Amino acid sequence: MRVVMFGYQTWGHRTLRALLDSGHDVVLAVTHPKSEHAYEKIWNDSVADLAEENGVPVLLRNRPGDDELLSRLKEVEPDLIVANNWRTWLPPEIFDLPPHGTLNIHDSLLPTYAGFSPLIWALINGEKEVGVTAHRMDAELDMGDVLLQRSVPVGPLDTATDLFHRTVDLIGPLVADSLELIDSGKAVWTAQDRSKSSFFHKRSLEDSRIDWTWTAEELERFVRAQSDPYPNAFTHHRGERVRIVSAAVSEGRYGGTPGRIFIREGDGVVIVAGREARSGRLPGLLVRRVRTEDGSEHAATDYFRTMGGYLTARP
Repeated sequence: MRVVMFGYQTWGHRTLRALLDSGHDVVLAVTHPKSEHAYEKIWNDSVADLAEENGVPVLLRNRPGDDELLSRLKEVEPDLIVANNWRTWLPPEIFDLPPHGTLNIHDSLLPTYAGFSPLIWALINGEKEVGVTAHRMDAELDMGDVLLQRSVPVGPLDTATDLFHRTVDLIGPLVADSLELIDSGKAVWTAQDRSKSSFFHKRSLEDSRIDWTWTAEELERFVRAQSDPYPNAFTHHRGERVRIVSAAVSEGRYGGTPGRIFIREGDGVVIVAGREARSGRLPGLLVRRVRTEDGSEHAATDYFRTMGGYLTARP
């Protein structure tokens, strides 16, 4: 088959690599220009560089809505478009152009976690597994019929970085298996159950701000979901922003007001957490390591030299 690829960052890079290894003819790669957005500067293996190294023509676009792109797509006559981590909506004159339509690769187990940063949101929400879905693109973002899915379990100490590495390794085999099914005429497409769908927005700085009324269990996942190199979960101490690098759920139960810097426990410092913390029946968040705005990292027991005072959402 003649294949056009739309994609960006490491997800797109892995997809293009799989297409190049598949034996099919990759006739064009369309990717975004480099971005300064915090979440687009990480996992940023270049689709353009890989394409050029393999003699594949490249077009750079922020958005696809121009006559030149459509004209180029018609010229190369693709049998299939494959997309992964394309950041804007594709119009039907593009996704319906090839005889086999457009296969989109999305890093969640659709119909849940459509949209952006699914691994981070899934970990925050305590999901037991995550994965990758190959589905047919239609007019609704990430809502088209599913061809294949692959999943991996989420462990109790996994970070978003751990889950990225596991799920990105699923892309190559998923793309290869999908192309084989489509090319052989054996593809079976299954409609998504819309009653189970969820759609998440693109993350920003506000989404990393700690709310101390969340339970310690929720906050511990919140910290793991924003592991390096992602922007870390943060709070404020004495008016200065502090990032929480490592944390756990405390062994003891502590009562009081959420955000209180309370007591040393083991190798960390307990911060009172949870909307019902006044009951004294909830564990706190055991903060182990923090990072200040100058980039220096500290053990929490060194940083919080005296107990008392509060960590707050804002200065």
